[in-house]
Amino acid sequence: MTKIDVNLTSVPAVDADWWRGAVIYQIYPRSFQDSNGDGVGDLPGITSRIPYIASLGVDAIWISPFFTSPMKDFGYDVSDYCDVDPMFGKLGDFDTLVEAAHSHGLKVMIDLVLSHTSDQHPWFKESRASRDNDKADWYVWADPKPDGTPPNNWLSIFGGPAWHWDARREQYYLHNFLATQPDLNFHNPDVQDALLDATRFWLERGVDGFRLDTINFYFADKQLRDNPALSPEKRNASIAPSVNPYNHQEHLYSKNQPENLAFLKRYRALLDEYPAATCVGEVGDAQRGLELLGEYTAGDERVHMCYAFEFLSPEILTATRVVETMTRLKEMAPDGWACWAFSNHDVVRHTTRWNLSPEAHRGYTTMMGALRGSLCLYQGEELGLPEADVAFEDLQDPYGIEFWPEFKGRDGCRTPMVWGGSNQNGGFSEGAPWLPVSGAHISRSVAVQETDPDAPLHHYRKVLAFRRAHPALVKGAQSAMRAEGDVLSFQRMQNGETMFCAFNLSDAPVTVDMPSGNWDLTGGELGATATPVDGKLQLEPWQPCFALKR
Repeated sequence: MTKIDVNLTSVPAVDADWWRGAVIYQIYPRSFQDSNGDGVGDLPGITSRIPYIASLGVDAIWISPFFTSPMKDFGYDVSDYCDVDPMFGKLGDFDTLVEAAHSHGLKVMIDLVLSHTSDQHPWFKESRASRDNDKADWYVWADPKPDGTPPNNWLSIFGGPAWHWDARREQYYLHNFLATQPDLNFHNPDVQDALLDATRFWLERGVDGFRLDTINFYFADKQLRDNPALSPEKRNASIAPSVNPYNHQEHLYSKNQPENLAFLKRYRALLDEYPAATCVGEVGDAQRGLELLGEYTAGDERVHMCYAFEFLSPEILTATRVVETMTRLKEMAPDGWACWAFSNHDVVRHTTRWNLSPEAHRGYTTMMGALRGSLCLYQGEELGLPEADVAFEDLQDPYGIEFWPEFKGRDGCRTPMVWGGSNQNGGFSEGAPWLPVSGAHISRSVAVQETDPDAPLHHYRKVLAFRRAHPALVKGAQSAMRAEGDVLSFQRMQNGETMFCAFNLSDAPVTVDMPSGNWDLTGGELGATATPVDGKLQLEPWQPCFALKR
């Protein structure tokens, strides 16, 4: 028998903690790149743009749902967890995408919607057929009150009661979102098993992780108790628009149930069977977001990281707000890990939401790159795209159609990515796009910005390169933050590297006190070019400061 010597030291070690401090690029597949001219983005289109994504310097991509779906909520209503909707391609196209991403050093995360399915899912079709079939209790069913009204006062995020009458069973079923999105009954262990099987299906296809949609909605109160009213001063429009009655309740029983922790433990145990598999949970709650983040990420038996909505709110991000958020995070999640985002597919793009000038947009981008936590960037954010103005007759989002004109929905942040000026569709598609391409976006396309060294695209690349070059900014600890007027400052520390970070978040010059000790200024490529005088540093509007301790 021939003896083969294997040098185990030549095999690269798997970084199971790659997610900690990672930068994740979110792709909304309908609007990223159309490869076949039908006006809808698809998986082959994403694959063709992998080199561009890699050029940004991100670590992973997160792809919003591409599963088989009737598309009532554009993929967040799943009718088959283990297949690709034909409009996006085939399973083989997904495998090709994963291979291409991995060859460019990118991890692949996909968006799993576990709290609810489409009403077209075979599970629900069977469940609604009778009260005594094998899947009769796979969804949350309840008898009406004696007067025929819904079993309790719970409300749907998309407006109106969270209960829909089904004539087949003569019962109501729960839907926290659209009536075509019935909620699964997580109190049934068979439901949990089926969802874990779906997760394993994608892990076996090479997926590196998951973004878990509405992670705090999995369980509903078994007793179906009424939610209490929320006083007007506590209402917060960051989860639902102010015109939505959903804001009038404290959602004490319709979500955020303690049973969720046991399921998350099961979910983490499955992920731990695969080297370096990870997940980030979306915590949708205006009152308890950071508290839940702490609960769900505590220890190493729950999810790896969560993101709440603190930096996705309409209120502009001041130095004081950043400090308050980080202070509460440290109190509520001392050993947890946050994932920060300024924009995503559900909120107005932050360039418009906060009415940012180009200088302010650059300043916030630089600041984000220095925060402790992982980061999510939403497609087009790197181009500084504003919210698109979509006419009512062009709206696709049922949420916006319901609350128009006081709330215009989510289509303005979902319009197609702009790659160039080769046609009126910005290089997104040769056909008529599912949402109109904003004329204001064409002049900000990738092709235009590639030739402009001062464009936002190049600034994002510089910020991410700077972050990656300094371990303290990726996985390092963070000192207590300070807000002095409009100046935010803190230090990051990792393996002997200590970096002082300060940011002028205003349109006026400010003076900053340098910390004691010997420091070398760095980050000139990010505009951090101020010179200290007598221990003080003058920062121009929106200018950062970075200094390494000797």
